Amino acid sequence: MSTPSKTPTENAQAEEQRKRDEAARKEQLERALEEGLEETFPASDPVNVTQPPPSVVDKESGRQK
Repeated sequence: MSTPSKTPTENAQAEEQRKRDEAARKEQLERALEEGLEETFPASDPVNVTQPPPSVVDKESGRQK
């Protein structure tokens, strides 16, 4: 049993619905990401622009840079 082909109007409507669904999905993701950022701000301490001196363990293992 074959499935009937959709008419051009039905195809256009289906495409429009797909675009609306995709836009809604993107908007939901954007809102979730924004909420996550707001909930965790500030995420960490400010970046330290200086390097601390190597620790004893670093010196002993040769991991100095």
